Amino acid sequence: MTTRTADDARALVLDALRAVAPGPELDALGPHDDLRDTLGLDSLDFLAVVRRVSDGTGIRIDEDDYGRLSDLDGWVALLTRPS
Repeated sequence: MTTRTADDARALVLDALRAVAPGPELDALGPHDDLRDTLGLDSLDFLAVVRRVSDGTGIRIDEDDYGRLSDLDGWVALLTRPS
């Protein structure tokens, strides 16, 4: 069972996003903003975020999960779900 809080999960994803897409848009990112549209992520950027988060957490993120990871809240839900 995971003990990661929503705040911890959010910070982890923001750190991964900051490494891939730094900029002022990240500071204003809302929980339901589309990450690709808001930050201008392309598919390689998105995969880089997936890899960073997966490496940082040890959580396997499958392609089937990608559809739920379009916004920050989707990431938080994935990273805080019981394992």
